[in-house]
Amino acid sequence: MATRQNEVSAAQLAQAEKELMECRKKVDKLRREMQPEEVEDHSFTTGDATRVTLSSLFGEKNDLIVVHNMGKGCPYCTLWADGFTGFRDHLENRAALALVSPDKPEVVKEFAEGRGWNFTVLSNDGGSFTKAMGYETDDGKPLPGVSTFHRDSNGRITRVSHAPFGPGDDFCSIWHMFDMLHDGPAGWEPKYQY
Repeated sequence: MATRQNEVSAAQLAQAEKELMECRKKVDKLRREMQPEEVEDHSFTTGDATRVTLSSLFGEKNDLIVVHNMGKGCPYCTLWADGFTGFRDHLENRAALALVSPDKPEVVKEFAEGRGWNFTVLSNDGGSFTKAMGYETDDGKPLPGVSTFHRDSNGRITRVSHAPFGPGDDFCSIWHMFDMLHDGPAGWEPKYQY
């Protein structure tokens, strides 16, 4: 068996993984300690051209996860959303889940159905939500990420936390599996079909 230059010991790897877990716990603790920000009851459009509000997305839950998607034109955002399809039941057991896209409602509907997405997918086409949440650039380009919200007993909605998406983040496990391969991701990029 060939050995790699600068071979790392199992103990070094275990220590680094322990430190990573400690950092993850610190980040999670800091997120929970952040002051929630009150948000307005933004509106969206379903694929069937029905208007819905942020408050309605909670359903019977008091917590809501909203994925900020860059739309049909982004294979990376599609990869993340494809992954949520498998996690949907688990996520929705704890909180409501929705994905918001900048695409027009009919495009959102067709693309979500074609991908087999089994969660709420909405259009923010022309809406203020994505920009208000900080997931749109000054020149109107969407950014990928996730925001979490809480609705209190008075119906007040606050954003509890948020995080950007990108290769290597904690929201798409495929990158961490690729990191364990001999050459890591090795320039791999997601595609719509393989």
